[in-house]
Amino acid sequence: MPSEDTNKAMPAESGTRLRRRAFSGLTGRILALNILALAMLVGGILYVNQFRTGLVQTRLSVLVSEAEMVAAALGESATGGADAISVDVDRARPILQRLISGEGNRARLFSIDGSLMLDSRNIIPNSQVRETPLKPPEDSPGIRPLWDRIKGWFIRLVSSLPDYPAYMERVDQQAEDYPEVTQAFLGEIAVAVRQTDDETLMLHAAIPVQRLHRVLGAVLVSAETTEIEEVVRQERLAILEVFGIALIVTALLSLLLAGTIARPVRRLADFAHQVRQGRGREVKMPDFTTRQDELGDLSRALKEMTRALYRRIDAIEAFAADVSHELKNPISSMHSAIETLDLDGDPEQQRKLLDILKSDIGRLDRLISDISNASRLDAELLRGDMTPFDLGEMLETITEVYEETALPEDMTISLIIPDEEMNIAGIDSHIAQVIRNLLDNAISFNTSGGTITIQAQATDTRIQLTVDDQGPGVDEDKLESIFDRFYSERPEAEDFGNHSGLGLNICKQIIAIHSGEIWAENIYAEGDQDQDALGARFVVSLPQHR
Repeated sequence: MPSEDTNKAMPAESGTRLRRRAFSGLTGRILALNILALAMLVGGILYVNQFRTGLVQTRLSVLVSEAEMVAAALGESATGGADAISVDVDRARPILQRLISGEGNRARLFSIDGSLMLDSRNIIPNSQVRETPLKPPEDSPGIRPLWDRIKGWFIRLVSSLPDYPAYMERVDQQAEDYPEVTQAFLGEIAVAVRQTDDETLMLHAAIPVQRLHRVLGAVLVSAETTEIEEVVRQERLAILEVFGIALIVTALLSLLLAGTIARPVRRLADFAHQVRQGRGREVKMPDFTTRQDELGDLSRALKEMTRALYRRIDAIEAFAADVSHELKNPISSMHSAIETLDLDGDPEQQRKLLDILKSDIGRLDRLISDISNASRLDAELLRGDMTPFDLGEMLETITEVYEETALPEDMTISLIIPDEEMNIAGIDSHIAQVIRNLLDNAISFNTSGGTITIQAQATDTRIQLTVDDQGPGVDEDKLESIFDRFYSERPEAEDFGNHSGLGLNICKQIIAIHSGEIWAENIYAEGDQDQDALGARFVVSLPQHR
């Protein structure tokens, strides 16, 4: 009986349930891995910032060259001679008009005292008016499509600029508003990068205007990075659109893949849980055996395992019923003998009853021992390791032992085996038990002075072993039932109850575990079944090990 602790533990175990998730963990892993790989590609967009930085530095170098050219032209043509102490505004104006070109470029000329002398924005046609598009209203639902909002958020996310100083422009500009101009008054070339309100970069290059190494003023050439930002922005948007399409396709394919993997696995897990709870026979197992993949293999393996499990359960139930029936017979006989013993005072009759009790006790002891051995054998067969061995060598050893110890003096054994090895893979001790059981059975039924013939031969894939006796044979209608558990039909001269009827059944179990077959047949003279049988033959067929 199970212990009290065991009984307490069983309800807790049976109460466990499979964890239900709103979203499959396997599906989440598939999505995460696929999207992560895609996100790593999108992470390359961040390197566009480095590309933009390189473009800005290149543009700044070009701007310095342009500023040096303007400063040199002003120094040569707009200073009024060797004794000049300032830049001539009238001469400088056409120079700026000719040299400053390009949308977004601007040049400002500052005098040595820091005042603004000229601004190309005021002297070059079509440059006086600047158009700044208004931003769309923020937080206004329905005004912009969702995709535009996503693109705007993405651009703001990946377009974060370094912390540049803000660009501020006063109405009355002075050189002191621009530190780079102040530095140019000292005869040095200076550059600066500032950021406007719309996050556009403003590049500045300040070059001193000199005449015979005398600083007469400074020219500040500026350029916006609007074109650069637009190119980078368009590239990012193009990548984002490709990413959006790839993300949708990846998500759909991942969900489809997860559906073909996670859902069948969950259904198989549900079925396994129901089997554990004892409801497996009532629920049909999901069938994925038609799939030519690992899930198909898993489904087939679970189906075969479930069938084997229920065959095992049925065998245990049948074994328990057979054991109960076999134990009841000697117990009933003992009960009757004890009751009669109390009522009958005849000493001779009491002695006979005691002999019956002793016989039933011995029979009961043999039954319990054989049942215990059969149960232990069952467990050993499931745990045993299959190793190759030579069946012919085993037959020679067993034959020698029987001839020396267990064979009656009026019987002989004839062993017929080929010279070459006959290797099989199995548990050698249990195969030897089969051979001994068949030999013991042949000895029991063999006639006095008869010969027991053991013969083995190998084919391409199997090895066949036969054990023949010269006894009365087996009734044709009992050739299969003799392998049933507790079936016993012994010679008339043998006392009843000396055998439990488990020997041949054990042989059948052992051979089945070894993927073999065993059967019985009668031996007739030249195949004439109308005559009496010349003996019984037990045939064992096992796969050959290569």
